[in-house]
Amino acid sequence: MSNTHSKVLIIGSGPAGYTAAIYAARANLNPTLVTGTEPGGQLMITTEVENYPGFADVIQGPWLMEQMRAQAEHVGTHMVSDYIQDVDFSSRPYKATGDSGTVYTGDTIVIATGAKARWLGLDSEYEYRGKGVSACATCDGFFFRGKEVAIVGGGNTAVEEALFLTNFCSKVTLIHRRDTLRAEKILQDRLFDNDKMEFIWDTTVEQVIGNEQGMTGLRLKNVKTGEETTLEAEGFFVAIGHDPATDLFKGKLEMDELNYIITKPDSTETSIPGVYAAGDVTDHTYRQAVTAAGMGCMAALEADRFLAVQETLQPSTEAAE
Repeated sequence: MSNTHSKVLIIGSGPAGYTAAIYAARANLNPTLVTGTEPGGQLMITTEVENYPGFADVIQGPWLMEQMRAQAEHVGTHMVSDYIQDVDFSSRPYKATGDSGTVYTGDTIVIATGAKARWLGLDSEYEYRGKGVSACATCDGFFFRGKEVAIVGGGNTAVEEALFLTNFCSKVTLIHRRDTLRAEKILQDRLFDNDKMEFIWDTTVEQVIGNEQGMTGLRLKNVKTGEETTLEAEGFFVAIGHDPATDLFKGKLEMDELNYIITKPDSTETSIPGVYAAGDVTDHTYRQAVTAAGMGCMAALEADRFLAVQETLQPSTEAAE
């Protein structure tokens, strides 16, 4: 078993983790970033990105993540391909144990493990992901200007994203497996009053239909009658929620009822001093690459300030290097 120590240990990649690494490295904190099983996070399955500042032309999500990773490495981040399976925040330096058996210690920790959109679990849904199928209307709605699209879900997220899509699309059909929505009443009122909205109740999506160019429609099934129908659509948005990757931290950090890590107001600091959370692991409101990157910057700056006010760095924290 080997040990690796750093002043700033970053768990998880993606815009939050990579940005935290860039800022920490530029502050001469020599950060270590453990990438996890999916380096780059959700943007690795996002084909076209048009809303990240600084690029006049549409860019590819994987390319953006590759550039962030390269920048983090260029300024001095130690990048490690491993998956953290256990953490110990009981005392500093904090400990994280990887699948490889390596124990990573850090005087501070930045958690950037992100979140994953919930999917229906259809093979065809996966096949057409990025070819008409999306889990983020805010990210991809712009690409469906003047087109007819469908969205599945019944909570606040589905209603908010459906309303957002009406700004671009000629028609938005909301599909829900029940006959009423769970969303807040004020949001429902706005949705029902929108002329571009149509609704299909008591129905599930059974298959995404398409060709080499992309999806062309959905095969639907009424849960009460068993009747199957086909809905023509050029886009399909899955809005049934997200799950933050926080299982590792349950019982060790304060979380809300949805298992997102709670941070202090105007801060990325968690319930444990010196442990910070950035990006979708703590944000169920915006969930954008640019906001995740901003929080990654905040976390690194806060870690730097935390270290600066420590009386001394104990020699024991350097012994594992």
